[in-house]
Amino acid sequence: MKADTRPFKLPAARLESALGDAKPPYSDSEALIEANRCLYCFDAPCITACPTGIDIPSFIKKIATGNLRGSARTIFASNMMGISTARVCPVEELCVGACVYNGLNGQPIQIGRLQRYATTKALEQEAASSRPLFTAARDRGKRVALVGAGPASLACAAYLALEGVTPVIFEKSDLPGGLNTTGVAPYKFNTEDSLQEIEWLLGLGIELRTGVTVGADPSLLSLVESHDAVFLGVGLGADHTLGLPGEDGPGVWGATDLIRAIKNRPGFKIPADVGTVLVVGGGNTSIDIARELAMLGVASVTLVYRRTEREMSAYAHELSGARRYGVRLRERLRPVKILRDGERVTGLRMSDLASASEVDLACDWVVLAIGQAKITSGLVPEIQFDDHGRVRVDPKTRRTQHPKIFAGGDCINGGQEVVNAAADGREAAFAMLKDWGVRPALAPTAPPAAMTAPLPAAANEMTGGT
Repeated sequence: MKADTRPFKLPAARLESALGDAKPPYSDSEALIEANRCLYCFDAPCITACPTGIDIPSFIKKIATGNLRGSARTIFASNMMGISTARVCPVEELCVGACVYNGLNGQPIQIGRLQRYATTKALEQEAASSRPLFTAARDRGKRVALVGAGPASLACAAYLALEGVTPVIFEKSDLPGGLNTTGVAPYKFNTEDSLQEIEWLLGLGIELRTGVTVGADPSLLSLVESHDAVFLGVGLGADHTLGLPGEDGPGVWGATDLIRAIKNRPGFKIPADVGTVLVVGGGNTSIDIARELAMLGVASVTLVYRRTEREMSAYAHELSGARRYGVRLRERLRPVKILRDGERVTGLRMSDLASASEVDLACDWVVLAIGQAKITSGLVPEIQFDDHGRVRVDPKTRRTQHPKIFAGGDCINGGQEVVNAAADGREAAFAMLKDWGVRPALAPTAPPAAMTAPLPAAANEMTGGT
């Protein structure tokens, strides 16, 4: 077990460094011009569209008046993952998509880029002045164990630390950050930036222990007994497989394994003889890896999906972005067999659901982006799961049926956005503080974020997320 491994060490030669920034940071003048376009709506729909309810008009107004420190504080008050969510949020579907300019046939305010500008500049000012953005309250003698160092745990721990509670995060890998560090497309947010955000959060008073797998030693029950509360921020597990003939062997990747290799594996390269890749799936992960491969120079990248484009769960703007790099889509194809010549992948045989025939598509790699495993057991008896393997929690407090255990992020929603995990972590922290009679000094302007899942019929029934 290692305690707090700052500064984190990254391999020098990582393939993600070959991918540029899709949305470069604003200059001072660009940010000022964009901020002054905001209409500062009284009943701003962008706030409602944000799962963490950031007071967006307020932080933009502070940029326009030169108050970058105040702008960043407004953002972090609602969302402690404000640095990463500025870049990884699907703003086209959330705040930017709700901007009133869309209804006026105008260019919507680029809220994510303004959020990136405000948080970046404020942290630069903080480092230069040694004047912290936030100061923690006195020690309240409470300790909370958090399992997993992803966005949900980090957000929860940050709010606890600022209120004088000692949060201790247990992370099984050597690098913290969960999805932000290992799974976000590098052209949105690279590993170095993720670790810089984490180092700032740890500076608020969070203890991190890496290389620790909670299960046998320590067990979850031992953490419950030795801490005042426990938060489960565990993410998803291994990529799902299809069980096809020929699937085992080189040339067949799980999508998240391949993304992780591109981001963090020392010396990882796409072999020169890999010119054609088929990506199986219709979600945002399939789009991410397809676009990454195309940007890295793979000559032909094709998405194959068993339904139609209209039925894909991926965001339309993400598919449009991938197409700009040459990614193609083949609809209504279901894989039935990986074709090989010895060890080498030569193609993918698929059932053409439109013609009820079979078709062989030549390829060098097959990438499976069909979901990831979830935790389904092995915790404590009081914790329940829904039919989809998601931990069931109270939608307002994120408390499980064990009174001392809370949960958030992918383990309760099956895999949503980083901003949803940040909201979960905040609400769990606030619920713990309420249990201890502590009123948080940082409180969002908008009402506490309820989970975006359809709630069960009974008001007090647990839900497993969307």
